[in-house]
Amino acid sequence: MTAPKRPRLVVLISGSGSNLQAFIDASQNSTLDAEIVGVVSNKAGVLGLERAKKAHIPCEILDHREFADRESFDAELGERVSSYQPDLVILAGFMRILTPKFVNRFAGHIMNIHPSLLPKYPGLHTHQRAIDAGDHAAGATVHFVTSDLDGGPAIIQAEVPITSGDTTDILASRILVQEHQIYPLAAQWFCEGRLTLNNGAPHLDGNALPETGFPFSTANTEQ
Repeated sequence: MTAPKRPRLVVLISGSGSNLQAFIDASQNSTLDAEIVGVVSNKAGVLGLERAKKAHIPCEILDHREFADRESFDAELGERVSSYQPDLVILAGFMRILTPKFVNRFAGHIMNIHPSLLPKYPGLHTHQRAIDAGDHAAGATVHFVTSDLDGGPAIIQAEVPITSGDTTDILASRILVQEHQIYPLAAQWFCEGRLTLNNGAPHLDGNALPETGFPFSTANTEQ
């Protein structure tokens, strides 16, 4: 009897690929029932490419500096991604703002993770902004990607307390631990058919998720 086809994932990176590694690990230990069929980086010589090669995942470099504009880069990127026939596209530290045309091409099938409790602090320097604001907590949010920067519908969110003496590096390292749990989990829900995007709103098991997404804790990793 032929084994059922595993959902196909393509991961886009620009750097070290720590979230890529979390996906590789989850795929290998069967907590993520999906196959990473390709990794595309817009930068050469990054650690994420080495992670992909070590895991025997096809990878390629598409340098955005070789294109005249964002639109032409995204058009070629879309062709490269489509060639893998992915069920889901994962942005894992991909430091490019994608054009609406690219996003719409994979609408409902593309996710990102942002290191803040969205809608707070879209953009950069999220940890320092949370500390400077005197917030009691920071965190990370997995969301569907739309043409609004860091404004797509939230899927799942992990909260991390901010303690006295926290620096951006210390806080970032604690949040990263949570990122590596919630991002593959969200992808697994999608691959199981439990997570869908309906009329711009994410649903889990047929129920609309809160605006800030599913509240994650280590106690509900089996949800």
